[in-house]
Amino acid sequence: MINILIVDDHLIVREGIRRIIDDSAGMNVVAEASNGMEALELVWKNKYDLILLDISMPGQNGLQTLKQIKKHDKNVPVLMLSMHSEEQYAMRSMKAGASGYMTKETASSSLVKAIRKINDGRKFITQEVAELLATDLYHEHDKEPHEYLSDREFEVLKMIAKGDSIKIIGKNLSISPKTVSTYRSRILEKLDLETNSDIIHYAIDYKLED
Repeated sequence: MINILIVDDHLIVREGIRRIIDDSAGMNVVAEASNGMEALELVWKNKYDLILLDISMPGQNGLQTLKQIKKHDKNVPVLMLSMHSEEQYAMRSMKAGASGYMTKETASSSLVKAIRKINDGRKFITQEVAELLATDLYHEHDKEPHEYLSDREFEVLKMIAKGDSIKIIGKNLSISPKTVSTYRSRILEKLDLETNSDIIHYAIDYKLED
């Protein structure tokens, strides 16, 4: 039996995932968490065969949570679930130790297959992710400017693109406004931009605003 922990801040999503798993033989949802800190508390106290982890959560996001899970137990397989396309977070997730990355819209048809594959010690990689991996390894010059941002810089970029203020970003990420401003300055420099308006237009051009 594959004992699974689901981490997602939306109850309806957790219920949908649980339904898919409950209808499949040999796997069982044994715990749920609605945010990163809840997930970490469960992982510190219990052992799971596999963790399904959402990327976008309030406070500590999925990438941050993934890194802390892996620091605690590098062997536990983690499948990232996201509403974002592979281009935005797949490579960041795989580099942080995820065993796979799946968009939520494909979960109904591919989730069980992905769980079984990852539980067997393999990676679940879609064609889109395979192409991103190839670009990252062999075509460094083909990468977009935002792909050189750190995970935290990328997160701040997306929040600025949504119109969030420095104060709100700091509160959501549990960092000081001064630190947010530092990240903003790095983003502007790395992307060769000058204003928040430029960041918003950049995010729209590269479809990063969702």
